[in-house]
Formats: sequence, structure tokens, C-alpha cells
Amino acid sequence: MTRPVAPQHMVTRFAPSPTGRLHVGHGWSALMAMDLARAAGGTMRLRIEDIDGTRSRPEHVAAIIEDLRWLGVAWDGEIIFQSQRTGTYAAALDRLRAMGLLYPCFCTRADIQASLTAPHGPEGPVYPGTCRRLDAAERARRIADGDAHAWRIDMAQAVAMAKARAGGGTGPLRWRAFDDDGDAMMTADPLAHGDVVLARKDAPASYHLSCTLDDAAMGVTHVLRGTDLRSVTDIHRLLQALLDLPSPAYRHHPLLVDAQGRRLAKRSGAIAIAALRAQGMDPHALAMDLRAGRFPVGIRPASA
Repeated sequence: MTRPVAPQHMVTRFAPSPTGRLHVGHGWSALMAMDLARAAGGTMRLRIEDIDGTRSRPEHVAAIIEDLRWLGVAWDGEIIFQSQRTGTYAAALDRLRAMGLLYPCFCTRADIQASLTAPHGPEGPVYPGTCRRLDAAERARRIADGDAHAWRIDMAQAVAMAKARAGGGTGPLRWRAFDDDGDAMMTADPLAHGDVVLARKDAPASYHLSCTLDDAAMGVTHVLRGTDLRSVTDIHRLLQALLDLPSPAYRHHPLLVDAQGRRLAKRSGAIAIAALRAQGMDPHALAMDLRAGRFPVGIRPASA
């Protein structure tokens, strides 16, 4: 007799960076992640992505917690801080180096922008592979001399290895997208992104590596995030295959823009949740409006 398969316990997350006050777009996303989990009887986690030592501030962490609680966003379990997980990132980088998939890159942003051979991918100019062509002796000498460097993944080799690990190398990598109508399998194209950085010169891990490792460690089953991150899901699926990590399902919601069509961002002075609170706005009413797709004056989804 075949036993029925137990339904998956849903785990979602909200993962802001403490580099400024949350705006209404952040609140909208956090509410969607919480509501998705609650509707399924699942769990919603909070992660603070604070490994950017040049921009992350403790006061912003406190402000994030204050803003979310005011809006009625509740999470389960302890808050996860990326700054406390750097050892995990280092171990993953060591593993990828041992697989022969990483190389040091000494190029500056100006070097890359000046390259006439840099093609364009989903996120803009693709790294032209300058440092991939350095021999081992040159790499070792420059590292020994203290030259600042990032660590890039050799994407062509990585894709070939990931496909071999995932299914004998006979088919493409795929990731699962979900919406209210069900699931769909999407074909990943990591090669289009070129040799992306996995460890920055000024941070122990890139967003790609830290996000992928953290989602797996937190048991995240469903990722809800902005459509600006849809294309990089290809990179995250690649890392999952290389590091033997589970692959969650993904939903990418529209970004919010202002009256001029500019994407809401902390640096551009977007309407902060704290400012709405200071104006005396009712947090319950704001949360209900956001759930219903009603936004403050001048704010709308980019696709609308």
C-alpha cells in the first residue's frame, strides 16, 4: 500500500539590507511573503543582509524591525544575520575552488567598463574574462603582492559540471516558478551572465552566493521577491546544483515606481514607512491598502 506524501511545510522569507529606511515597496513585499506563508499554515522568516560593511548600519537594523512591527509584519523564529554566517560562505568558496571553478579577478570596474570586448547580458555588461586568462603563476604572484581581488566563477565550466551533477549533462537546468494558477518550470541560462563575482573585494560573499546558501540553511521553500531579481535566479539555480542544495520555488512581483516612473529606492528618497508613520497614518489601513493593490498617491506597480 502506497503511503500518501505529506504536504510540504511552506517557508517564506523577507530579506532586507540595513542600508536605509524601508519604503512602501519593501512593506508590500514583506506583507506578501507573510500572507503567503500564513495562508498555507507555514512559516515566515526574517533575514538581515548586512555583510556590506561599507553601507550596513546597526541603526538601520533597528529601524527595519520597528517599521515591520508597526505595519503588522510578524516573523517566526530568530532573525538571521548574514554577518554571523561568513564562515559558511568561506567554506562554500573553498569547495568551489577545490572543484576548479573559481579564479581571482584583479580588474576594477573602470577596467571592465573600458573593455571593448565586454558583451551584454541580462544585468548589463558581462565580464570579458580578462583574469580568467592569467596563468597560475601570475595569479599567485599578484595575490602574494597583496593586489585587491574578487573571486569569479568560470561560468562555462560551472554550467557543464552542474548539468552533469543534476542529470547527466543531457538537459538544461530548470527552476520552479509559482503563482496563483500553479507552478511552471523555467529554463535557466547562467551562461548569459558571464563569470559573475561570488566574493567581492570588500565583502566576504556576493548576493548570489550568500542568498543561495542562506535560503537553503533557513529551509526556505518559496521565495517571493522583486522582478528585478528574476534573471539572477538562473545563477542561484546553478549554485544550488553545484553545492547540492535544494531549489525553492520563486515568484517575482512587480516593482513599485513613482509618478515619474522611477523605481522606488532608498537612495532616491522614496516614501519611507517611517515617514507615513510620522504623518499619523493608520498602519492597519495601510497594510490593507497594500494587500489590495492600493498605494500612496503617485506610487504604482511598474507594469501598470
